[in-house]
This record gives sequence, structure tokens and C-alpha cells, in this order.
Amino acid sequence: MNAFQFLVEIVFDLFLMVVLLRFWLQLVKADFYNPLSQFVIKATAPLVNPLRRIIPGLGGVDLASLVLAFIIAFAKISTVMLLFSAQFDPVNAVILGALTLLKEAFNLVFWVLILRAILSWVSQGNNPIEAVFHQLTEPMCRPIRKILPPLGGLDLSILVLIIGLQFLQILFMDLIR
Repeated sequence: MNAFQFLVEIVFDLFLMVVLLRFWLQLVKADFYNPLSQFVIKATAPLVNPLRRIIPGLGGVDLASLVLAFIIAFAKISTVMLLFSAQFDPVNAVILGALTLLKEAFNLVFWVLILRAILSWVSQGNNPIEAVFHQLTEPMCRPIRKILPPLGGLDLSILVLIIGLQFLQILFMDLIR
């Protein structure tokens, strides 16, 4: 992979993560007055708001953000195919776009969990970003915490969740191959 391809992929991946974060924030009904939430909303509004006129939500799920995320993943794969492989296969681009979307969703959850763990060590509990990360990850950590209680003040639910997430990602990649 050359430097230009890396740059193209990272730009698409970062924006894809922001769009997925918007979907996730709305899914867990996180605080939208938080500075991180406001950034995500403002960064994605120019593309999500026009899609919302066409694609309505369904049962509290923001389908417009999800469709936009797929469009971005498809655009990433298509751009990489056109610029760096000199051949474009639309069927492969759709399939690889869906796989890219799923892979980036796993990566987003992984990094939010890692950042939440690090912030819990450093922060004094009044960080607005930590509050949003808590709102995002708590629905996944709570069931684990019921089974595995804190060990001397150390919350192992995030570690168990990260290991489970990595297991699912590896299993998914094995099944695709």
C-alpha cells in the first residue's frame, strides 16, 4: 500500500467512524448536548439531513445515518478500486462496502472501549467525553457486570467486552474467508 492509498483510506475510515458514531449515539439515546455529540451531529448533518427526507427512521433507529455509512463504505471501496487497481466491479464493491462497514463498526466499539478505560484511570469523572463514552458502552457492559462483579474496585467488564469483541471480529473474518 502506498502513502496516497493510505491517506485516501484513512479519510474515508475516519468519516465513516463519525457517521457510525452518530448512529450509535442515537441508538443509545446519548446526551446530544454533550460537546462530542454536538461535533458528531454538526459534522454529519450536511449529509444525513437530506437523506432523512427520503429515508425515515424506523422504531427509533436512524436508518438515514446507517444508509449514509454504507454509502461512505461503498465510496471508499469504489475509490480504492478505481484509483489503485484499475478495475471496478460493482458487485464486489457492494459486498466489500458492507464488510468494511461492519469492520469499522467493530473498530469503533473497540476504540471507544479502550478510550473509556484509559479515561477512567486518568479522569476525575467530570469529563464530558467520558460521560458520552459511558452512555455508549454501558448497555454492553451492564450484562457482563451482573455476571462478573468488580474485583476490588477494578471493573473487568470492559476487558471481557474487548476480548469478546475481538473474538467476534476474528470469527467473522474467518467465516468470510
